[in-house]
Amino acid sequence: MWEAAGAKLAERWAAVSVPALVFWLAGLLAWTRSRGGFHALKVPADWLAKQSVPAQITIVLIALLGVSASGVIIERLTTPVLRLLEGWYWPCFLKPLRHKLVERRKTKVEERLRRYQELSPAVAAGTASPEERTEHGSLTMLQRRSPSPAPDMPTRIGNTLRAAETRPVDKYGLDVVSVWPHLWLLLPDTARKEIATARVSLDASVAACIWGVLFVLFAPLTLWAVPAGLGVAVVGVVAWVPSRAEVYADLLEAGFDLYRRTLYEQLRWPTPCNPREERAQGQELTRYLVRGSDSTTPAWGSDR
Repeated sequence: MWEAAGAKLAERWAAVSVPALVFWLAGLLAWTRSRGGFHALKVPADWLAKQSVPAQITIVLIALLGVSASGVIIERLTTPVLRLLEGWYWPCFLKPLRHKLVERRKTKVEERLRRYQELSPAVAAGTASPEERTEHGSLTMLQRRSPSPAPDMPTRIGNTLRAAETRPVDKYGLDVVSVWPHLWLLLPDTARKEIATARVSLDASVAACIWGVLFVLFAPLTLWAVPAGLGVAVVGVVAWVPSRAEVYADLLEAGFDLYRRTLYEQLRWPTPCNPREERAQGQELTRYLVRGSDSTTPAWGSDR
């Protein structure tokens, strides 16, 4: 038991503290650069060497605790920062920009949909050129990243995650926010592990953006901290976070696609017989989970 607990604790510490340790080591590098090179480390190293062994151990532990604490703080900030990257909770003065970005994305989606409809007959008939089939496939993937009925978030990240939340409603009548906690408890360990890993990866990419922005604070020590920090933040926002959000969104939707029947069975709710009935049943099930019901239907038999 202690070995398992120790392994989990070490794994957790590494996940939180390693990025923080990299950040502070980079900050130390910036400090040494501002002092003329690595020989600047000789003074604090000599001072530490003169301390007693207990004092040295205490100083090292305090430094490690400080690194871990900064990692925990950044970890707590990942969710609100992700909300900002999605397009939620923008300040009031950015509302005009948010509205403009949403309208721009709606226009792009409409153009893609028209082009998709133009290419679909030829692709279905097998007469499309290789270039047209490639374009049709790309448009299909782009449509998957757009929430229904139209984009309502100003960023690519926000629309990707919103699409994963709205698609189960469109297909099955199941509201993700209301149903997901119940479905999560019914997922097999393999599925939960994959989804949890994807979420951790998404949060780690958001944390990298935060660390990059914070690294700019070392600019008084060395000016290269500005391009380095902003470069990491920009790459994170443009590439890392969107790509990992897509993986997480796909797995979230797959959870509903594959295991929603288990939800019906565990709640003793009648299993839908066709897609149209399933959408209506899903809406009823969502309302039941949110508000409860005093209706006499559906009837739960003793064998269910």
